[in-house]
Amino acid sequence: MDLGRKVTGGKYHARRKSRLHEKKGQERPVILGEEKRKELRTQGGQIKHILLRTNTANVSVNGKIRKAEITNVEETPQNKFLARQNRLMKGAIILTSAGKAKITNRPSQEGHVNAVLIKE
Repeated sequence: MDLGRKVTGGKYHARRKSRLHEKKGQERPVILGEEKRKELRTQGGQIKHILLRTNTANVSVNGKIRKAEITNVEETPQNKFLARQNRLMKGAIILTSAGKAKITNRPSQEGHVNAVLIKE
């Protein structure tokens, strides 16, 4: 059966067009590099600070937070090819100056990278 067609062959017509706030936003991948940020206007006039590139992370070491330099992305949970592109995303294992760490937040949404040190 064809998609968008009735059993009789007639077409289903959309009730209305999609609204601007219902459309999907642009994907903004955060990659490893010299820090670069951007401000976006969100619904209601609020401002969201997003991250485009960064080379530092807030790493939690034994309950204390310290800033660490990111040297490499070891692996990503979604796709192994994203690690090759040095993409920073939630769940990614990164190599920092403090040791191996796992990203616990969404850098593309929040404007910074939070991570927890992995015990080896």
